[in-house]
Amino acid sequence: MVKSSESNLNTSPFNVTGHPALSINAGFSDGLPVGMMIVGRKFDEATVLNVAYAYEKFRDAEEVRQ
Repeated sequence: MVKSSESNLNTSPFNVTGHPALSINAGFSDGLPVGMMIVGRKFDEATVLNVAYAYEKFRDAEEVRQ
């Protein structure tokens, strides 16, 4: 079992600095999900959310074309 302090190694720098960040499914590799972290400037949550939304639309459109 992973200790709770070990599971946030990728996010802890952003928790400390206060930068908005989120992780979304970027697709799959060898059948396993691949995550993509999007980080923005302080107090600019809107841009982070807009980038994530735009990427999801692009990703989903690519899946439909295949």
